[in-house]
Amino acid sequence: MNRHFEDTRYYLKRAAETAKRGVIEELEPLRERFRGVTGREEEPEPGRVEKLRDDLQELERTAEGEARAAIGDARRKLTAYRESN
Repeated sequence: MNRHFEDTRYYLKRAAETAKRGVIEELEPLRERFRGVTGREEEPEPGRVEKLRDDLQELERTAEGEARAAIGDARRKLTAYRESN
């Protein structure tokens, strides 16, 4: 795989992780206030983690598919260019 695509994949993963941490950090005060008002303990949501993981895997597959399409396109153009000269 081209180094640029490997770099892109790395930075997409890093951006998603950073966005997740940012959202959690922003929502934490609201969660604590809600728990304080309702008097409820925090309940684990196992489905949420799996949903995020599935979303990230779908994003990865989409990025890989787009990268493969771009590579194929570039190869076809390069072949056409070489054949025309």
